[in-house]
Amino acid sequence: MTQSRCPWCLATPQYIEYHDQEWGVPVHDDRTLFEFLILEGAQAGLSWRTVLEKRDGYKSAFHNFDVAAVSNMSDAELEALRENPGIIRNRLKIASTRSNALAFKKVQHEFGSFSDYLWAFVNHAPILNYFKSMDEVPTRTVLSDAISKDMKKRGFKFVGSTIIYAYIQAVGMVNDHLMSCFKAPNKQ
Repeated sequence: MTQSRCPWCLATPQYIEYHDQEWGVPVHDDRTLFEFLILEGAQAGLSWRTVLEKRDGYKSAFHNFDVAAVSNMSDAELEALRENPGIIRNRLKIASTRSNALAFKKVQHEFGSFSDYLWAFVNHAPILNYFKSMDEVPTRTVLSDAISKDMKKRGFKFVGSTIIYAYIQAVGMVNDHLMSCFKAPNKQ
């Protein structure tokens, strides 16, 4: 019997694997939180499929998402990445990886971990939504507005409310799997 899934993931086996294994699963590891922050920012104006296809390129280009290593990348290293076909070669998106790493480190220092900072926005428990159709799933919320505003104040780039909503979906702060999906909150 085939499992029922959210319709957005059905285009490719890679999408299905991402949906089944990662999307909506609570993440508390700072390196993984940093990875998704970089990838979601890279997605701006593009499809998630494009980003997923370049994920390995990002891991290689950005030191397997080691925050300290990325924060120490030189201007020349970042500029050289504009020639790397394994990533999205937008100058501002590439530059944002270093500025976001620097802001990320400041948050870690202030809160003990980025996870503690981020998950405090939801009282350290995922928000479980019970949507029946994709039309009900928002692209931004009051929560994503608040996180976006706070992160911008802290110097993060490519963290608009829509990007942040996709981010908090990806890292499991909200579970937006449709009720018909085997990953829905009512089926866990």
